Formats: sequence, C-alpha cells, structure tokens
Amino acid sequence: MESNKIAKILSIDIGGNNVKTAVLSKEGKLLTEYKKLPTPRPATPQAVIKTIQRLAKGLAFDAISVGFPGYVKEGVVHTAPNLGTDFWSQCAFADLLTKTFSKPARVVNDADMQGLGLVSGKGFEMVVTLGTGFGTAFLRDGILLPHMEIAHHPIVGKKDYDKFIGEKALKKIGKKEWNKRMQLVLSILKAVFNYNTLYLGGGNAKKLAFKLDENIKIVTNIEGVNGGAKLWAQ
Repeated sequence: MESNKIAKILSIDIGGNNVKTAVLSKEGKLLTEYKKLPTPRPATPQAVIKTIQRLAKGLAFDAISVGFPGYVKEGVVHTAPNLGTDFWSQCAFADLLTKTFSKPARVVNDADMQGLGLVSGKGFEMVVTLGTGFGTAFLRDGILLPHMEIAHHPIVGKKDYDKFIGEKALKKIGKKEWNKRMQLVLSILKAVFNYNTLYLGGGNAKKLAFKLDENIKIVTNIEGVNGGAKLWAQ
C-alpha cells in the first residue's frame, strides 16, 4: 500500500512491562485512546502477537507502526534485551504482523519511533529514553538516522548504560546515586555527540533532580505519540 493512501495507523509500543496501542490519523492525531495490557511472560513473538490482537480487536486501521525495545533492521529484530533475545533474534516481525493482520507494517526501535514524534526537525537531535533500559535515537533535520545500540556500549568497567543507569540499577542504588550517574552520562553524551537538542523521555526522566542544560528537554511519552504516523511519512 502506498503511504499516501494510508489514513489510519495502528501505533504499537512494546515495552518491558506493557504493550500499548492506539489508532492515529496520518497527521498523528489520536483517533482512539491508548489501551494497554501487560507484556506476556514469556514474551515470545507469538505471545506478543496475541496480546496485540486482543488490543486491536474492533479497531479499523490501514497500516501498523511498532516501536520495539531492541535492535531492529528493515523490520527484522536482532536483539531484545528486556524481552528475551533468544526468542526474538532474526524474527521478521514486520512480516509476521503483516501476515497476521493483512496490513502493511513497519517496525523500528521504540526510541526511534518516539523520537520521530518529539523532535523539532532542526539540526542534529538526540532522544534518550530512561525506562527499563537506556534507549537512544538520532535524527538529522527530522530524518531518522540508522539506529545505534548505545545502551550496550561500556561506560564504567564492564557495565554498559543499561546496567549503569537502567531500571534495575535505579532500584538497587537509589535516586541520589542514580542522579550522580546520570550527570556523568549526560556529560559524556554532550562531549561525544555535540547535539543541537537532547530529549529525555521514559518513565524515569521525571526522577532527574539536577539542573539541565538549556538544550536538554524532559518530555513525556504522549508528546511523542505521533511518531507512529511519522514513521509512514519517512
């Protein structure tokens, strides 16, 4: 289906804790409220598909957009750290969704999809999601750049970003020490990427308790809701 013939898009956010869906217009306007169900355990592709089918029951849509918590290339999942890479490695998830719903589907990393909805479209912009793990997205003048799994780059000793400031680390070390680690992380991102704007989203972004640079913005998930529509405009 040609993208200019798509009027309604089923936008799906697959997280470590919940799977959320809503229908968007091609302009990114919410046509239905977000619905969510717990992410199944174990979170196999088949189990996640069944959860999406339950959420999408009765909804009308022309295409599907998915934000997935792992490394995705051309609709194929390569890693799924918080769902189980053993289940997902080399899963052609876009094709699986198309076969299940008889609708064209696009699948990208979850931070990438949120980033599409958040950025201003001016210059080099970076999106970081602070949730179960550490998600990243990079965009140049509003165009999504190839995904990089910064989360798994070592930052201190053998610890990568996920282990250093992810959800498990926050619960273990507490907010005060986590904020100290986040100050280090943000200083590294600033020095390495020299972004025009950095957007901080995800459930833990609101726990930041120090002054941020003027070109760093804390955002909510709802602000990036139209990313599912913009994915079809890319």
